[in-house]
Amino acid sequence: MISVRTFGELPSGEKACIYHLENKSGAYAEVTDYGCILVKLCVPDRDGRLVDVVLGYDELDKYFVNGCYFGAVIGRNGNRVESGRFFIGDREIVLAQNENGNNLHSGPEGYEKKLWSVEEQRGEENRITFGRLSPDGEQGFPGNFRVSVTYVLTEENQLKLTYAGVCDEDTAANLTNHSYFNLSGEGSGQILDQQLTILASRYTPVRSDSIPLGEAAAVKGTPMDFTEGKAIGRDIEADFEQLKFTGGFDHNFVVDGYEEGVMKKIACAYSPATGIQMEVSSERPCVQFYAGNSIKEEAGKNGHIYRKRDGFCLETQVEPNALNVPAFHSPVLKKGEQYHSATTYSFSVK
Repeated sequence: MISVRTFGELPSGEKACIYHLENKSGAYAEVTDYGCILVKLCVPDRDGRLVDVVLGYDELDKYFVNGCYFGAVIGRNGNRVESGRFFIGDREIVLAQNENGNNLHSGPEGYEKKLWSVEEQRGEENRITFGRLSPDGEQGFPGNFRVSVTYVLTEENQLKLTYAGVCDEDTAANLTNHSYFNLSGEGSGQILDQQLTILASRYTPVRSDSIPLGEAAAVKGTPMDFTEGKAIGRDIEADFEQLKFTGGFDHNFVVDGYEEGVMKKIACAYSPATGIQMEVSSERPCVQFYAGNSIKEEAGKNGHIYRKRDGFCLETQVEPNALNVPAFHSPVLKKGEQYHSATTYSFSVK
């Protein structure tokens, strides 16, 4: 079942709406056409009580700033690009430098700041597709990129995201979702006791400005090892240079057993407080695990104040700065080729 209500008005006078997707068990997701943002995701805990497991805001105007990217769809290119510059063939592409001289999440006017159109609704499937034309030169990227994002809420309490697009020039395409999860409930405090498994035996070490060194390193024997599962807070303050560079976990992990176009489980998280478990499956080669180290006194939903490490992100992607590192998985999309990426968040209790 899909219902719609007005969320607010943009400075342009355009109206933004919230779309409510609810399955037969009562679990629901709410998405706004402003930024294609996931505003709420309410799933049952071990006692059957619905818990909102994503951070966000109650008011539309808070999303006009949204410095933490709560719930946002990131495009055209997620994560960082060194110096905001890269080449496609012989052409140099110049992007905004919006973080320490580098480009983060495509710049200050990314897809999360645009009003999307509803292209399709299927209420019986709890499926909604948002789309927009990202024009040639937007954010500095070449080509007219026709892009869409589909949200589906299944009867099995899965939230499925599918990204698709085609461009009339060679360009970059590496979309992701920047939701912050707290499986004990948004506003419940830090996520340090929540358990996390990442099915990756390698990660990409970074410089002090969070740009990868250009290689993958083994997680074994380091605080970066989540292959067996552990509490997020267990090693977050370890005396380890990589954690000091980023103030805690904010690193890209290279998924084990990656096959292009094949969905596979890449991570699993669990809250002992609520019993809510979330499995993440994707066809992307990498995932960025960010432990919310930079959240600072954000006034969020329901009068809650969000603080450092009150949510964590698992952003499916290719490696950061892959546009400048041939050894990484390429985010270059060739003219006329179809871009496709899918991620599923599956919720259960134990």
